[in-house]
Amino acid sequence: MNPLITINTMNTESKQRFIKGKKLECVICKNDSFWARNTLMNTPKMTFFKLDWANKSAQNYICDHCGYVHWFMNK
Repeated sequence: MNPLITINTMNTESKQRFIKGKKLECVICKNDSFWARNTLMNTPKMTFFKLDWANKSAQNYICDHCGYVHWFMNK
């Protein structure tokens, strides 16, 4: 069982992204252009009760150059 399920909400545009006012830069290749998507953070208990939709989600930014995925969760 895969603990993460990606919601099919990937943006069709790669562009600069900002986190709390700071421009995001890839930690691997220093690129500054990213695709965006949301990913559900599934837990075994919620999956058992078929309540995956109620899990928290994370914002992902995927580097357009090297493909590294940066994860962010709202606090």
